[in-house]
Amino acid sequence: MDSQSITKKKRDANIELLRIVAMLMIITLHFNNQSKALLELGEPASSVQIFATILEAIAITGVNVYVLISGYYLSSSKVKFSKILLLILQVYFYTLLISGAMMFVGAYSVKPEDKLDRALRYLFPISSEHYWFVTAYVIMYVLAPVMNAAVNTLKRKQLKTVIIGLLTWFCFIKSIVPAKFGTDRMGYDFGWFICLYLIAAYIRKYNVVLFRDAKRSALVYLVSVIVIAAIGFIFYKINFDTTTRIYSEEIGDYIYKGKFQYYAGVPCHYNFFFALTGALGLFSVFRFMRLKENLFAEVIRIIAPYTLGVYLLHMHFEIADRWVEWIEQIIGETPLDNVLTFFIHLVISVLMVFFAGIFVDWIRKYIFNFIGRVLGDTGLFRLIKRVDDDLC
Repeated sequence: MDSQSITKKKRDANIELLRIVAMLMIITLHFNNQSKALLELGEPASSVQIFATILEAIAITGVNVYVLISGYYLSSSKVKFSKILLLILQVYFYTLLISGAMMFVGAYSVKPEDKLDRALRYLFPISSEHYWFVTAYVIMYVLAPVMNAAVNTLKRKQLKTVIIGLLTWFCFIKSIVPAKFGTDRMGYDFGWFICLYLIAAYIRKYNVVLFRDAKRSALVYLVSVIVIAAIGFIFYKINFDTTTRIYSEEIGDYIYKGKFQYYAGVPCHYNFFFALTGALGLFSVFRFMRLKENLFAEVIRIIAPYTLGVYLLHMHFEIADRWVEWIEQIIGETPLDNVLTFFIHLVISVLMVFFAGIFVDWIRKYIFNFIGRVLGDTGLFRLIKRVDDDLC
């Protein structure tokens, strides 16, 4: 998920297109959640909820795909200190600027008793997991030189054994055991990102053809989506039939408990087995794809590097729980009684967020480039360049 080009040669337009598709998937996941369109425990399923759950299965591979792309390229490049610094500065640009802007317009939503905690999240966004993805990604990035050294040193069989061992720990066991383990973060952590990184590095180093051709790759993705959706529906039905209504003194309201309540959500965990196979299938489809070198390919290459900014914008603490509501004020409430109108509303909302994020990050990059030109000959920049040279 690099905000800058990893190498000076032209980016692969097919993989950059996949990067864009993955971000659109991620926004779709967030829209489904924020619009309350997904199945609810103890409530009868509506047609929109069924449709949204299918979309969830289609889009759940987005995060895994995004990390696979990073591992695919980072594993064959030299990791520079300046790249890590730029990534961290990009995060601060959003955490601090958006917070300041919200305060300025009087839309800051933090309660007085939470101000200190929220301030720490803005000042230390990596350590506090303001964005869980960025925290996991930065740790993965910092460890990239170590992983690259291991990938380049280990024999193929050794590397494969390491990957299988990590997948057993992070993926295989949790996918079949209907209980939550203390070490399972559902893929929301750097441990899972390391697994994905090593898988992508292995594919790149040995030029592994995962599923023979694009059709078989697409079939793997499609089957994975069907299995994810089917398991979700099956356990929703089991939970619906065994649900009990219990009063919770902690929240002062009734809550629902199901027989397999935890496992009903497992198919939509990033480290679920079929979420992984789906991501690998989709990644493989785009590896086989060959885009013509034309205007479309160039536009893809221009847009793709700004996709991280899309995430940083709409998942800021002050925006993450409110952007769907803001869009509804522009195009109307999310229709939850008709599948077609819901889908149209979703597409418009996702595209609005995507292009707004691309535009804001384009401005951010312009500002960074300007500052870089102004300070390019200072001692600080020379020091950063020296560190980069030492690392490489």
